[in-house]
Amino acid sequence: MKSRKAHIVVLLAMMTAAGAQEGDLASIKERELEEVRQRISTLKKSMDDSAAERDRLTAELQDIEVAIAEQRIRLKEIEQQKRFTANKKDALDRDLAEREAALDEESAALASQVRAAYMSGSQEKIRLLLNQRDPATLGRLMAYYRYLNDYRAENIEAVIGQIRELESLRAQIAAEEARLAELARSRYTELGKLNESQESRTALLARLRKKIANEGEEVERLALQEKDLSRLIAELTTILSDYPISSEEPFSSHKGRLTWPVAGTLLHDFGQPRAGGQIKWNGVVLGAQRGREVRAVYHGRIAFADWLAGMGLLVIVDHGEGYMSLYGYNETILKKAGDWVAPGDVIATVGDSGGQAQVGLYFELRRGTRPVNPRQWVTRRPGG
Repeated sequence: MKSRKAHIVVLLAMMTAAGAQEGDLASIKERELEEVRQRISTLKKSMDDSAAERDRLTAELQDIEVAIAEQRIRLKEIEQQKRFTANKKDALDRDLAEREAALDEESAALASQVRAAYMSGSQEKIRLLLNQRDPATLGRLMAYYRYLNDYRAENIEAVIGQIRELESLRAQIAAEEARLAELARSRYTELGKLNESQESRTALLARLRKKIANEGEEVERLALQEKDLSRLIAELTTILSDYPISSEEPFSSHKGRLTWPVAGTLLHDFGQPRAGGQIKWNGVVLGAQRGREVRAVYHGRIAFADWLAGMGLLVIVDHGEGYMSLYGYNETILKKAGDWVAPGDVIATVGDSGGQAQVGLYFELRRGTRPVNPRQWVTRRPGG
């Protein structure tokens, strides 16, 4: 018996130690993730400072487009809260209608009993006693009378309880109506801010395009943006090398079997010339409806989720083996650096950030800093 108790004590101690070890590992992982995010944030600030020195208008464009993305996310959250609140209010309204119907039935039954008692007179119990000669019959009538009174009392309590419940329901409905009104005001305010930001963006883009046209610097500008992107990927590779990705099925084994991140029309293809033929497209541009969900093509970790000149709101997913997938021109970003994703996870929404003239998604695959043709890797249509 003693040995059994000792065995249980040892087992509990081992379980406690294992739980503590798991907690320690989780804490270490969280610290590592925070360190990764901090290093990526420092890198991003360095690149922002360099870009701002080169081009003040691009820095302004970043501020405006990031603000627009945040405003759109807030509007989406408000819409979700509005739908939830409206559904809750509808459920309360239905509950209220059911309770009112039940109260009407209880009230009608109680009114009928009150009328019967009134018709029998105020001395109902005394009359029963005086009119009966048979003790047995009298006993039964008295028992029925007690049951009747008890039933009336229960009905009265039920009616009072339902009235209280109705008052509570009406208060809840009033609170939800007030919340809906507040959400409507918040939505109106956010829409006003969004419209102002979009007007500022339109004016800024006009100035930016005029500057590019006057100075004939489009090729140089695109070359600098590609240089920035290559630097970013090289630096990210260095940062993330300390946190390798392991997968049962490596990314390379899925060549030709990946699904496109969004359904859309091919606007620009890999290798096609741009800017007069001096530069080529390193990825593809898919024209798609604004706000459409952008999905990760494979397992991986978000290496970057921020704004970058030329790419706008950009998401980069590290898939291991040196492979990365890039998703640019987004309207909003729905993940942050360090998050893990699976194939089909929503990571962003389609937009025209980065100063694009047309709504669409820029999609690119790289191995190291070298772009690879995504059409050799991605063949499946979304939803197919």
